[in-house]
Amino acid sequence: MARARKPREPKEPEPAELGPSDSIRVRRMHRRDINRVWEFLKLVFRSVNKETVEYQRPRSKQRFEEQYDDEGIEQLVFEVGSEIVGYAECAFEVTGSDNWINPRYFANREMRPLFVEELATHPDYQGRGVGSFMLEQLQHLARVRGCTHLVLEVAENNPSALSFYRKRNFYKLDAAIFMAQKVEQEPELLPPRPLKPSPDNDPAADSTPDKTSGQG
Repeated sequence: MARARKPREPKEPEPAELGPSDSIRVRRMHRRDINRVWEFLKLVFRSVNKETVEYQRPRSKQRFEEQYDDEGIEQLVFEVGSEIVGYAECAFEVTGSDNWINPRYFANREMRPLFVEELATHPDYQGRGVGSFMLEQLQHLARVRGCTHLVLEVAENNPSALSFYRKRNFYKLDAAIFMAQKVEQEPELLPPRPLKPSPDNDPAADSTPDKTSGQG
């Protein structure tokens, strides 16, 4: 959705004062993390993707790998010890000829958004402050980069996510809602039709052959 240059293969941060099992550490994603993060996203969104119209993660692993090389995507990994417990992905501007986001919507309202493309928490760590820490990290990036809003998309049938964001003062924009209308079904093929009696067995049939070929 958004594109802004990101650094590649940064140095690891200094160790935190807390022990590795007591703290959540954030770092930028490395190329070597792609497989682990992909498996993490499949785990997090497995149940959600069964119930939503559009996937809540990249459609394929190939696209996810290509996305790492996209200029402007900021990908953050959150860990407790050596375990991935969270993943956040964001960008600072809208680009791309096939993008559905209308940048003028935000420009007309003097909004400079940071687009949150992904915010995923490990199911076993929900309710332990991981989501709040990820959101605080994104808010910090927004302030540093001069953004005025965080903008994201959430499925309306994901009540836990909706509750999480509403408690943190997120509000609904003029966004599209997927709608469907039920259409009465008709079979493509017609039902069986009674076969006409043979002319040999029909005394009312004309004994003179029809001169038109292919008669019914």
